[in-house]
Amino acid sequence: MASSPRVIAITGASAGIGRAAAVRLARDGASLAVCARRPDRLAQVAAEIEAAGGHAMPFVADVTSEHDMAELVRLTVNRYQRLDVMICNAGFGVAGAIDTMPPDQMRKLVDVNYLGTYYAARAALPVFRRQQRGHLIIVSSIVGKRGVPYMGGYSATKFAQVGLADSLRSEFAGSDIHVTVVFPVSTLTEFFDVMSHETGAEVQRSAGPTQSAEQVADAIANAIEHPVPEVYPYAKSRALVWLNALAPGFCDRFVKKFGRKPQHV
Repeated sequence: MASSPRVIAITGASAGIGRAAAVRLARDGASLAVCARRPDRLAQVAAEIEAAGGHAMPFVADVTSEHDMAELVRLTVNRYQRLDVMICNAGFGVAGAIDTMPPDQMRKLVDVNYLGTYYAARAALPVFRRQQRGHLIIVSSIVGKRGVPYMGGYSATKFAQVGLADSLRSEFAGSDIHVTVVFPVSTLTEFFDVMSHETGAEVQRSAGPTQSAEQVADAIANAIEHPVPEVYPYAKSRALVWLNALAPGFCDRFVKKFGRKPQHV
């Protein structure tokens, strides 16, 4: 992996974990290609990156567009001559039982959360192969390891990200191309406001632990410096993975209190 300052692309960079990661990495002097759909928010993030000591290349893009993700990578390499890290961060959630979730909502979840990751990874990997180095970071969720009630659709897309990452990591084992999955718990961002909007009803935060976007950003920055397969920004959440492996039936009952039931259900 190249020494700092690195060239890093981030999807979904206008808010939440993506924005926090961009600003955090800018403090290390990174050159950041940041993409999102909202040009005003993107311009604000670019200004924060520059103020923090980094270099910003904002690019208005939709992760559900294969063309946009290819352009993100092309423009990044044209400007900086390389790409060291691709952070696949864009995503959103919908809550509710899957038999009440309209199929078009499920398709949108798949398009953004899984295909958005796939398109960004697909665009970056040829560059990594040519360079013989690179780092793909996928921001998943702890529900990508263990589903919780009323989050089946969202959880399925997060599991899909993990399956993709596991396969890629085994393909690149022994090389200088790294694949990392980040598993945040409930994070203090606009995620729940967006989820309530997309669900069409208020979705309460779960009773489980929370963390800040800045804590996740610090974990991502550390993983870039010291590549590892999996990152749990809230360290205790790893115990949930162990519990599910050892006693899945008990875990079914345990996670019921973490479900996110919409108010209309």
